[in-house]
Amino acid sequence: MDNVVAPKGVYAAVATPLKANLDPDHTRFLEHCRWLLSHGCDGLAPLGTTGEANSIGMTGKLELIRFLAESGLPMRRMIIGTGSTSIEDTVELSRAAIKAGAAGLLMLPPFYYTNPTEDGLFDYFSEVVKRLAPPQPQIYLYHIPMFTDVGIPLGLVGRLRQTFPGIFVGLKDSDGNFDYTLSFLQAFPGFAAFSGSEEFAMRNLVAGGWGCISATVNFSAPLVAHRIANRSTDNRALEESINQLRRKIAAAGTISGTKACLAQYKNDPEWKRCMPPNIEAEGDFSLSRLFESLQPIDELQELYRPVR
Repeated sequence: MDNVVAPKGVYAAVATPLKANLDPDHTRFLEHCRWLLSHGCDGLAPLGTTGEANSIGMTGKLELIRFLAESGLPMRRMIIGTGSTSIEDTVELSRAAIKAGAAGLLMLPPFYYTNPTEDGLFDYFSEVVKRLAPPQPQIYLYHIPMFTDVGIPLGLVGRLRQTFPGIFVGLKDSDGNFDYTLSFLQAFPGFAAFSGSEEFAMRNLVAGGWGCISATVNFSAPLVAHRIANRSTDNRALEESINQLRRKIAAAGTISGTKACLAQYKNDPEWKRCMPPNIEAEGDFSLSRLFESLQPIDELQELYRPVR
């Protein structure tokens, strides 16, 4: 993974389609990854929160990483989730992702034991790096305290970057507070900080960040990519459409809502299936109703015609 730098831009936190036995569905996963890359995504982040990675066993995750490596997809546009509460599991998944040629590792903090100290978090990540090297990994820390109850403090990142130069290269900030993302960009020039929402993608890139890694980009990729490609123009209607789309999907449950959108767009009800404890979106969650309140965007209408 030496000298591999993930590109800036729009990333989907890729949803994982599931078979009836709840194993990852590799065929549907590959089709969706190809759709995302051909409809505006600069990169992909599989096996994260939206990918339901913490509900998938080690065997399923390792098999999916190996499948990706053999799929022909551009691995240098992949940041693969490998974080776990277990150092051993994190190292095993990270080795598999490095072997697959991924551009980076998206790494959660250890989140089961409450209120870990900064020293404890430093020791955890240090041990992971010591067991991995060589080759030198490119690690993106994952700040999502609403799920983990364990944040990634600025001081920790500074210590890790000083102790392990060139390894802790970035962060995904899913806390919803852009000022926190900005604090990393100001403290560490060139730091590859992603926002966890497409709502902040433009501000992130303008501030010197790397863009966004978002759940709802599984569906909004063409809109977000179009907006960023035309960032020099003032298109508030498009920005509001992007933001409304995210909020409406999230209101149905970010994972279940995203999967419901994909099921209807692809005309494939298998996509609705979630890994327990997540459940399928309830009620009449229809794409036509979802788009009723959005601003019309004529040049992108064709991209959202449901598959027949």
